[in-house]
Amino acid sequence: MVTAWLGAFVFTQVVEGPIYVRAQRGQKRSLGAKVILALVASAITHPIVWFVIPAVWMHARQLGGYWAMVAIAEAFAVGVEAAYFWALGLKRPWLWALGANVASAGLGFLSRAAFGWP
Repeated sequence: MVTAWLGAFVFTQVVEGPIYVRAQRGQKRSLGAKVILALVASAITHPIVWFVIPAVWMHARQLGGYWAMVAIAEAFAVGVEAAYFWALGLKRPWLWALGANVASAGLGFLSRAAFGWP
């Protein structure tokens, strides 16, 4: 389970990291600081999306099915990451968070269908 999560986490970071670095253009931070701040966003949300939300969902007897859980998990990630970047002064944080999470979830599902990973 942890190995599967680690693969998905790395995949998410590879997809979302560059998006969030790009979102910070124009801010007076070093590239290294931008990279770290970009990676922290998913580091905050991904363990909860992967471990906590599914466990709660199972306890709730999977109300609405798998895709309802995915929608709730992704909405959580978008909300928390947008709030995080809003606190850091990012312009249009909700749009960036939505784009980053749609990209990582969408590419993740495509990669799993095509290659069985992550």
